[in-house]
Amino acid sequence: MNINDHVICQLCSKPFSDPRILSCLHSFCCKCLLRVTEKLGSQKQNCFLCPTCLRSVSIPAGGARHLPQNLHLGYEVQVIGYMSKFSSDSGVPCTFCVNGCSSSAVAFCCVCHAFLCKAGQDCHRYVPQLLEHIVVGLDKESAAVLPTVMKPTEQYCSQPKHKKQELNFYCETCSCLVCRDCIVVVHKDHTITELSIIAESHRDEMKETLEDSNEVMSKLAYAADKANTMIQRVESSKQQIKLDVENAFSQLIKTLEERKKALLSELDAVSLSKVNSLTLQKDEFVNYQHDVHRYNDFTSHVLQTHVDHEVVALGRLVSSELKTNLKKATNVSLIPKQQSYLRFSAQIEGFTKELFRLGEIVDMNPSPQASTCTYTPVAKVNLKHYSKVETKTSKRERYCLGNLEVKAELRSKSHDGPIVPGEVEDHGDGTYTITLTPKTIGPHQLIVTMDGQHVQNSPYNVEVSRDYTSLCNPKQVISVAQPYCVAVHDKGDIYVGCNDECIHVFDKSGKLKHIIGGSGKGESAFDGPVGAFVKGDILYVADVGNHCIKMLTVGGKFLRSIGEQGSRQGQLNAPSDVVVDSKDRVIVADRDNSRVQVFSQGGDWMFTIDGNGSGDHAYKYPCSLVLDHQENIHVAAYGSDTIKVFTPEGIYLRMYGYVDGPRGIAIGHDGYSLVCDKCLSIFDPQGHKIHTIEDLQQPSGITVDPKSGSIYIVLFNNNNVLRYALEP
Repeated sequence: MNINDHVICQLCSKPFSDPRILSCLHSFCCKCLLRVTEKLGSQKQNCFLCPTCLRSVSIPAGGARHLPQNLHLGYEVQVIGYMSKFSSDSGVPCTFCVNGCSSSAVAFCCVCHAFLCKAGQDCHRYVPQLLEHIVVGLDKESAAVLPTVMKPTEQYCSQPKHKKQELNFYCETCSCLVCRDCIVVVHKDHTITELSIIAESHRDEMKETLEDSNEVMSKLAYAADKANTMIQRVESSKQQIKLDVENAFSQLIKTLEERKKALLSELDAVSLSKVNSLTLQKDEFVNYQHDVHRYNDFTSHVLQTHVDHEVVALGRLVSSELKTNLKKATNVSLIPKQQSYLRFSAQIEGFTKELFRLGEIVDMNPSPQASTCTYTPVAKVNLKHYSKVETKTSKRERYCLGNLEVKAELRSKSHDGPIVPGEVEDHGDGTYTITLTPKTIGPHQLIVTMDGQHVQNSPYNVEVSRDYTSLCNPKQVISVAQPYCVAVHDKGDIYVGCNDECIHVFDKSGKLKHIIGGSGKGESAFDGPVGAFVKGDILYVADVGNHCIKMLTVGGKFLRSIGEQGSRQGQLNAPSDVVVDSKDRVIVADRDNSRVQVFSQGGDWMFTIDGNGSGDHAYKYPCSLVLDHQENIHVAAYGSDTIKVFTPEGIYLRMYGYVDGPRGIAIGHDGYSLVCDKCLSIFDPQGHKIHTIEDLQQPSGITVDPKSGSIYIVLFNNNNVLRYALEP
């Protein structure tokens, strides 16, 4: 049977004998380590290089014998040794019988670690102490399962007087295993723990370390895989660049060849033109030369004659013709018209230098700081939000390869919402699409990283709001006769002011619980409860006909009233709505006085926000109020076509809306304003109208559940209150 390499000592090339483990976790035979350390000399026995990993490891002061035993490895060697004897052709002698036994073994005990003859096997069948021992045959099938069923050898105390005492305890003072007798003798007064307890503690520690190690291994594997991918990308780009270089220079050579042909062709054409021109001039010179030469010969002939009458007869004719030809010849320019010469000019030296510098191998290293993300600063809850990353190099050039580690997540600025991871799609050309689905409303941060670093300007601000386009069908309808207003307690109860001069109280399922008030001018009576607000255990009612604000417990017990009819400071004239801020200031829409007045909880007047006059701050007949998240006061006035916004101190801030006679206003958890006029108009926190619901005919009141964010809308003419639930 072949012995596995991992149970072979690298120093002696034999199966381990009493293996000891070094700090680098490599093991060697104890005798081999003793031999190696002895060769190093006494001064170097405390430190040597591991033969496997060449790491410097230390040896305890007592020598290699004091290194920890690798019990598991020793157990494996023991198991393999036993397995090698299974199915032996020569048989295996019995090792169980005490007085010696000449019989061959027929079985093996996985607890006693002994080969059993027939008698030993019978003992294990009938002796009570041996009945639970695991006995296997000596066939190949039994040998295969031996590593899983064989029990490790019990560890006994090495003290001579403590023979057969199992090491069932651990001395934390000495950091060693001890037996029961050691506790009361050698390790008296030491901190002793049961072996099973300390083993479980070590298991837990190793499991935790193993989990950390696995996480690190996963990260290292990812990093190695990424590095390998980058290697492949470099090799791939190398091949592509090689083709690009070859193509570029092939094109350059082709262009040079074409230019050479063009220059030679041009040289032929220019040379031919010049040669033809000069040939014509040369022929003309030769012709004139021939004529002059002929007349010269004839004249010389005449001059040589001695016959006077011949000279007289021809002299004038000859002289005249000769002069005529001479005149023609002298009138011809004797300078060739084509005196220029040809020269080749190419500025070879400069061109060669430029050619030598032609091309560049550019290291296109992607830069997170130069890479950009295009995103939308607004998002809808539970709807997909998209953004796009374009990777660039440090030189701001486009990086055209993919396979970068681009990650994204959406975090709520309030830190109480879930972190939403983004799905990143790699297009392989240096661009990535990020898809996120927000789970909570409010301000968020979009964090985009590349290779663990923020891209340019990350994190980005994203405002997540509800999807008001889903506000189509009501989730609940509360039927009540001619309702004026609605308010919701943070515990879920719903308070509806009605034309019967009562406040009808419903539970969150829409079931009527009880009725508060009745018609009249008494403390708990109303004359038009057109506005209501609940804070804590107090119900605030704007009693339009009694010209006051009435404060009651949520159960209906009267507490006090604020204001009386009139137009002076602190007096009210048909108050139409009331809200209470975090300082318990009672803010009242004093409708027919066209102003908003602020009172203390005790009813003392504090200040007035006057809507009379002209200018942006002016408004007429305020009918509904609401506070935003900064507790700014939003005033919806029936006689104005815009919503006016004032600070908590009453200073005018801005206006928005352009609505037709608003009758109610509320603000959602996401800061969006919901305004009732002839329909329901929805505005974002900047005051831009984003949606209109036309199906709601002349809603007269509106509020938002302080906990769930559900929207309650009052329809006076339809005799009901509608509840709309937005997700989440």
